[in-house]
Amino acid sequence: MKIIKGLLFAILAIVIIALIVALFVKKEYLVEREVMINKPKEEVFGYIKYLKNQDTFSKWNQMDPDMKKSYHGTDGTVGFIYAWDSQKEAGQGEQEIKNIVDGQRVDFEVRFKKPMESTAPAYFVTEQVGGNQTLVKWGFKGKMSYPTNLMLLVMNFEEMIGNDLQTGLNNLKNVLEK
Repeated sequence: MKIIKGLLFAILAIVIIALIVALFVKKEYLVEREVMINKPKEEVFGYIKYLKNQDTFSKWNQMDPDMKKSYHGTDGTVGFIYAWDSQKEAGQGEQEIKNIVDGQRVDFEVRFKKPMESTAPAYFVTEQVGGNQTLVKWGFKGKMSYPTNLMLLVMNFEEMIGNDLQTGLNNLKNVLEK
């Protein structure tokens, strides 16, 4: 009985320490990657503002060729929703265009439903670098509430999400420079 009591106190102490640590751990993360594309900004922006075009470059969109997709609204405009349902790694969710600054920026909200529910703002930004070169940035923000923010100590979102964003941007470069 004494051993069980000791174990329970030890577990309780670990839980209390973890909850205290979680008070001081950041709750938000930002991951951003970029690629230089040898095309004019108007052409690049004209392509990335359409969410359906992510099928040609996003690693996540290409995870499951059999995923069910649905669309609501007019692609390339504020309010357009692209939804997916995959029985594989891609899970289930949707993304909605929230704001467009023509020629410069597309903001969208990604809402994951399965395997884990969460919402995260994401964006594309284009910058003209030279006459025929465009810098494209793809960013993803996330927020983890207390005490689940403890996962930010052990999960490397920068690497996890960043590698997928970079793969997508490299694919985008290949698609647009063909």
